[in-house]
Amino acid sequence: MRGALALPAIALALVAAKDDPLAGRVAGKPLRCVDLSRVSGPQITEDGAIIYRRTERTLYVSRPVDHCPSLRPLDTLVVEIYGGQTCAGDRFRTITPPLSIPSAYCRFGPFVPYEKR
Repeated sequence: MRGALALPAIALALVAAKDDPLAGRVAGKPLRCVDLSRVSGPQITEDGAIIYRRTERTLYVSRPVDHCPSLRPLDTLVVEIYGGQTCAGDRFRTITPPLSIPSAYCRFGPFVPYEKR
């Protein structure tokens, strides 16, 4: 009976790891800016992180400075870009489909690189 109970717990852990884009990655030194010509994204996670993907191996994760209540998965990020980079402190807004009215401004925090080992 014990083996039968452990199997669902293992399956749930595997699903959670699959859904977590940072699973199996190690955080590096935070960066001030990310070159947008070298990344794809952004993706908004359930916990309010913003992920830009550089390669399959490297992700850059920014968490907003202060609370950003309008930041939800499937929202569209509207980023104010000056030059070819997005930097900590730059402002962004979100739009929740099917609405067209943007949220209040939020600001990016530092961009932490996460590398697969």
